[in-house]
Amino acid sequence: QVRLEEFGGGSVEAGGSLRLSCASSGYTFRQSCMGWFRQGPGKERVVVATIYTGIETTWYTDSVKGRFTISRDGAENLLVLQMNDLKPEDTAMYYCAADDRSDVSFDDKRMGCRTFASGSNFRVWGHGTQVSVSS
Repeated sequence: QVRLEEFGGGSVEAGGSLRLSCASSGYTFRQSCMGWFRQGPGKERVVVATIYTGIETTWYTDSVKGRFTISRDGAENLLVLQMNDLKPEDTAMYYCAADDRSDVSFDDKRMGCRTFASGSNFRVWGHGTQVSVSS
């Protein structure tokens, strides 16, 4: 059974940093789209950052550009989201997702699977980790 498990969430003050990790078990997501999503209180789940693991291309939503970094630790089979300069509006439940679907276009792979992520296509999800940022 394929599973994703997030860890690393917590409570920090504004300006602080957190490092989220997502461990996969039962499968290694090579040549795959992976991403981080978040859902704030009373809000819909939205995509934060994505990566195509085959060529390590990435995409970020505007509100986190320059502050968050998505990366893949292949040796440890981890998806990582380094979050710096955190703001109260970053408070949310953070989820990782993955999919090795083969019909992702080459253009989308070059864009870090941005289009794939916008279509709610991911088939494997973690249960989430809470991030709370106080002002």
